[in-house]
Amino acid sequence: MNAAPNVHEERVSPEYRVILWLAALGFFMQALDATIVNTALPAIAYSLHVDPMQTHDVVIAYVLTVAALIPVSGWLADRFGIKTVYLLAIVIFTLASLGCALAQTYNQLIVGRVFQGIGGAFLLPVARLALLRILPRNQFLAAMGFIGIPGLIGPMIGPTLGGFMVEYASWHWIFLINVPIGILGLIFTCTHMPNARLEHLPPFDYLGFILLVICMVALTLGLEGFSQGTWSIWQVFGVLSLGIVTGVIYVWHAIRDSRAIFRPELFRNVRFKVGIIGNAVTRLGSASMPFILPLTLQLALGFSPFQAGLMMIPLVFGSIVIKRFATQAISRYGYYRILSINTVLVGVGIMSFAALHLHPNVYTQSIHFFLFGCVNSMQFTAMNTVTLKDLNTAQAANGNSLLSMVMNSCMSMGVALVGVLLHYFEKIGIHHAPLWSFQWTYLVLGLMTVLASLVFRRLKYLKPTYPGQL
Repeated sequence: MNAAPNVHEERVSPEYRVILWLAALGFFMQALDATIVNTALPAIAYSLHVDPMQTHDVVIAYVLTVAALIPVSGWLADRFGIKTVYLLAIVIFTLASLGCALAQTYNQLIVGRVFQGIGGAFLLPVARLALLRILPRNQFLAAMGFIGIPGLIGPMIGPTLGGFMVEYASWHWIFLINVPIGILGLIFTCTHMPNARLEHLPPFDYLGFILLVICMVALTLGLEGFSQGTWSIWQVFGVLSLGIVTGVIYVWHAIRDSRAIFRPELFRNVRFKVGIIGNAVTRLGSASMPFILPLTLQLALGFSPFQAGLMMIPLVFGSIVIKRFATQAISRYGYYRILSINTVLVGVGIMSFAALHLHPNVYTQSIHFFLFGCVNSMQFTAMNTVTLKDLNTAQAANGNSLLSMVMNSCMSMGVALVGVLLHYFEKIGIHHAPLWSFQWTYLVLGLMTVLASLVFRRLKYLKPTYPGQL
């Protein structure tokens, strides 16, 4: 009898609908761009005269830039105003998309992707902050549920749309499509977005930010330099060491400075610590799948770009379907059982793609992709909720930013790791077919993910908790 008023209270009032759609537009642009490029990589490589097996820079440049700028996005929005920063983000993202489409060389494209990442890094965090600052608190949950829909639609249509454009137009259109969307966003941001800001803002931790950026970039570039085969082992070791050393210095800095971006007190929460470490290790393997699968389908199995894009739909559909049951499963069996078993299933699922060529037809391949999408989505849902569930109100925003940074940085390092593995197996298997390199890469990535299940064993000794307490 009391449910109806609550439902009514959760609806977003008409005066906030345009802001809601603006936030959803930013979320859609970011989610679409993160996936639409994957099926176009071989076509981009042939057009710009580079090895298709070495095109992971296109993905890394974007994802790594997003990861590096996440810590500063909220502070800039509070300092200069949500409207100002959101407007600037759309302008940078739109112009960078145009620059990517006009790129005449591979290096020009990489520069364009970096600027796309600068714009994309602010789209989602600032959109979420706008809803939090502007909407009444009792409408925030409904608003977040609404803008989450584009986040699901973008990855579903991105690979297929990218493949369609490559096959029936040219790869340039995967970037040009952002231009009219960006112009629409600019118009409505100028006319409807209030410039909410905070007057008394604490100083930003510039030193900590610089240390984190150097750490992430050095670790990714070290792997990237190794995969390209152009760096000596000492250069690779030196850059990786720089990343590790700056990471250690940041920890020392965070312990001493109360203004640090991410305080070490977060890691006193055992579930948060296990969740962050588990996310980092697991995503090195699983988060690179949207990158390597379209390459496998096109370069090793002879699929067209459009066909490869269509094959990604069952994977994303499986991710969406399982979300409906994820909370129920976690509530019934607990985080320890779900993460211990499901992490192994994700690892085995990754290894199973080594046998992708053995399917008798596309229908069984689609079922294969769908099932992997289910276990992969269950993994992300369980890892993310166990990471954040026990944080108090004061820690929630900080913990969520750190989780987002870890997710994106590990995705960039995972893609770089795929490049390392493909380069290595291509080199030692020079007389084998291209599929051979992909098969061994899947086996290594899968084994790494299976071993990541050991991280979640620490949850066995904690008091059981349930999603109702989130």
